[in-house]
Amino acid sequence: MHLSRRLMLSLFGGVAVVSLLFALYQAAAEMHGMRAEVERQALVLAESQEKVVEQALQDGSPGELQALASQFQNHERMAGVAIYGADSRPLAITQSLASHLDDAAGTPPAVARALREGHVRGEFFHTRGAPMHILAMPISSDGRLLGAIAIFHNVAFVAAPVWRHALTSVAQTLLIVGMTLLIIRWSLGKPLRHMAQWLHDLRTGDASPSGQPPGEEIFRPLTSEVTRLAASLNNARAAAEEEARLRDAGSSQWTAERLRISMQGKLNGSRLFAVSNREPYEHSRQGNSIVWSVPPSGLVTALEPVLRASDGTWIAQGTGSADKETADDFGRLRVPPDHPQYTLRRVWLSKEEEAGFYFGFANEGIWPLCHIAHTRPLFRGEDWEQYRAVNQKFAAVLLDEMSGESEPIVLVQDYHFALLPRMIKERRPDARVAIFWHIPWPNPEAFGICPWQRDLLDGMLGADLIGFHIQAHCNNFLETVDRALESRIDWEHFAVNRHNHLTTVRPFPISVTFGNGESANGDASAGERAGLFRELGGRPAFLGLGVDRVDYTKGIPERMRGVERLFELYPAYIENFTFIQIGAPSRTNIKRYQDLMTEVEEEAERINRRFRKGSWRPIVFMNRHHSHAEIQPYYREADVCLVTSLHDGMNLVAKEYVVARNDGQGALILSRFTGASHELADALMVNPYDTDELAQAIHTALSMPAEERKARMLRMRAIVQENNVYRWAGDLIGELAAIRLGQPETRARRLPLEAVGRGAA
Repeated sequence: MHLSRRLMLSLFGGVAVVSLLFALYQAAAEMHGMRAEVERQALVLAESQEKVVEQALQDGSPGELQALASQFQNHERMAGVAIYGADSRPLAITQSLASHLDDAAGTPPAVARALREGHVRGEFFHTRGAPMHILAMPISSDGRLLGAIAIFHNVAFVAAPVWRHALTSVAQTLLIVGMTLLIIRWSLGKPLRHMAQWLHDLRTGDASPSGQPPGEEIFRPLTSEVTRLAASLNNARAAAEEEARLRDAGSSQWTAERLRISMQGKLNGSRLFAVSNREPYEHSRQGNSIVWSVPPSGLVTALEPVLRASDGTWIAQGTGSADKETADDFGRLRVPPDHPQYTLRRVWLSKEEEAGFYFGFANEGIWPLCHIAHTRPLFRGEDWEQYRAVNQKFAAVLLDEMSGESEPIVLVQDYHFALLPRMIKERRPDARVAIFWHIPWPNPEAFGICPWQRDLLDGMLGADLIGFHIQAHCNNFLETVDRALESRIDWEHFAVNRHNHLTTVRPFPISVTFGNGESANGDASAGERAGLFRELGGRPAFLGLGVDRVDYTKGIPERMRGVERLFELYPAYIENFTFIQIGAPSRTNIKRYQDLMTEVEEEAERINRRFRKGSWRPIVFMNRHHSHAEIQPYYREADVCLVTSLHDGMNLVAKEYVVARNDGQGALILSRFTGASHELADALMVNPYDTDELAQAIHTALSMPAEERKARMLRMRAIVQENNVYRWAGDLIGELAAIRLGQPETRARRLPLEAVGRGAA
């Protein structure tokens, strides 16, 4: 049936039913009121005639009684009056009433009951086809019953509201349906045609950049879904076009689609299970609604294509304020929320577990231990117990999720779960397990101060593959194992044989997206520029940028002192160079981080007091969280980006800056103690502890000839483009999937989880 016809019939039927029900209700209410009014009028009339009738009955004069009854001849809506004796015989009756009463029926029941009971009685009844109402009042004197007076009303008029309201209902229905259809055609027709044209343009690839779906309030839910659909269509089309371009050019560049297709073949039906402390999607409350967001992490970008390809499971701590409301009783939900393709399993930690596992052992112990930034690691026995217990909790959840899966692939992320590989491998020897260590691995002497180094190393060596960012970290790890544990190390193939289990150690430098995502990093709009410089209080000739978490490994105070030294050595930069430090607060409940935030704020204020002139400030410290989209205008406008970590595993800010500069401009100053320095050789390398060298590097970057600056940037962009995050994920998971597992022992050792992690040397 045609949509408009269905809509018209549906509207007509719905409105008709509602109108009819409302009309019946109104008619019933009106009829009830009319009946009540008839009863009231009859009672008033009977009471007004009571004394007269009483006297006439006492006198016993038939003529007087008939004269009394005849007074009510032809009254409006009143059929007449009848007077009855004590024996129920009619003594007088209005002439017009007599033709309505059925002589065969005898005395009306209401009269008989009134005489018998001595009380006023009334009822509605039909006589000779006419609806009537009778009210009978007994007449007595000195306790002696004399008779009764009966008041009769013709109530045919009471039924009239039903028909009147029924006809009104039909008219209202036709009017409402007609007006509704006109309003729909007038208000929705044009937006619907607009949306249809927009979708057609998207489907055919002819959509203009300014094309937008309808913005009317009623279309917002549909617009939201259609926008996601449009984004999916555009992404799919862009991916297909990019794949075709790369295939035609014989390029080896990795894309999300290439990663997905590649992993489908390499996984060979195995499901991927990723484990990380941070979840890929977080739900939180905003007022009365629940919203979801993607925490800032390159892992989501890298791993999602593989998880989607294998319908995998991501296991992570649930930290959002509405995470429990959006998951089932087991902590599971399908993600992404707008287009579910894999499973997120959330693990709930108590405040005590999070304090000991995350803030304590992981971030006050392992983090400063691995980052040689001259912050003393803190190792507490109670933190270690919580760390081991949380690893056991995640292991139990992971084993539960892998139940029934044949040869699953497990990818453990980072230093939070050093014990997890051994726990899993002991219970599921058929699983291929990898752990990627995102932070540096120090030399054996530095790592040796950890009281539980043997436990951590043994836990990691439960994996089939261990990944680091650079070869130097792989070397340090193998040297640490060689000194701390009984094992055989194959230096030629970078592998460790412990307890007849072989673990391969490889460098996999992580990266960022490039290619399809580059379109989002185009030139800054005029509005973005205006907002950026308005926040700076002016437009300096040169702009420097730092983007970091406020962490003592990032060298932020040292960086600011380098800027200060620049003004001392080259006063011409005063009022012409502004350095912006975007610093997201981090781990603020740890005292070392609280002290660092205070130090950074005081250092920025000290330098500003020294050099500030008018509205110009040499340093702008923006200590709040910024989204990736918010940072992009700063990347695009900064003449120089300073990535001067004291020690870092990789530092993706350097690569993000390079990707953002599709204009080929800008210069990168990079600490030689970052993993990125091993790839981005065209950056200006510095020792972040050397203030004079840092100041000189800023001057060199700002005074560098445009041709040299562009050549350096283009070479760095080519490197990041070739070695993007999809290649990282493809290489890591591809090598893990290619590992040939030995035949499981006939009687595989099945240790309880509680026994794992206590030290197996």
